Amino acid sequence: MKIDIWSDIMCPFCYIGKRKFEMALEQFAHKNEVQVEWHSYQLQPDLQHEPGKDTYTSLSESKGISKQRAKEMIGHVTEMAKAEGLVYNFDNVQPANTFDAHRLTHLAASHGVQNEAEEQLFIAHFTEGKNIQDHETLVEIGVKAGLEAQDIRTMLASDTYTYEVKLDIQDAGNMGVSGVPFFVIDRKYGISGAQPTELFLNALQQAWQEQEVK
Repeated sequence: MKIDIWSDIMCPFCYIGKRKFEMALEQFAHKNEVQVEWHSYQLQPDLQHEPGKDTYTSLSESKGISKQRAKEMIGHVTEMAKAEGLVYNFDNVQPANTFDAHRLTHLAASHGVQNEAEEQLFIAHFTEGKNIQDHETLVEIGVKAGLEAQDIRTMLASDTYTYEVKLDIQDAGNMGVSGVPFFVIDRKYGISGAQPTELFLNALQQAWQEQEVK
């Protein structure tokens, strides 16, 4: 069984969705026969890191809402994350462009450590407050995921995986995806958002049963 997941590292719901899906997969009887592939998506492709600019300001500007409203929204998301055992430190989160971080996940996929790279990127962004647009930061993250530092530096200094990231985003558009996370089971069933673990588990079981019927 193949699961394709469209996600953006700067998306707080994507990390929550990742954890909920992993909990469902852990309960799935055929988990060892499931292949997971992460795909790139950018919620704010024009966003650039600005030193000193916090998430509350960035969100209020992008959504056209007050900073107080932005803080309330982020507080709600932080509680959602906490319920899944995740630590979000939004006071330290640095808004940043995620394109090169997505290129890192493609490099990680070629070495069989894509899920590890996704996890380390989420931790760096939401928990540790690191600038995931910075290349040396990406090198550190990639090494934690199991990649060689020189391989990461070589990739970042080139346009390697630029096409793949853009193709992922185009594929999402072709499917009508307008938000992430977005999960596709065997290219047939789509699940949008950080849904309850039970929903993911039921979808996996149903898709598997339909496979067996064929």
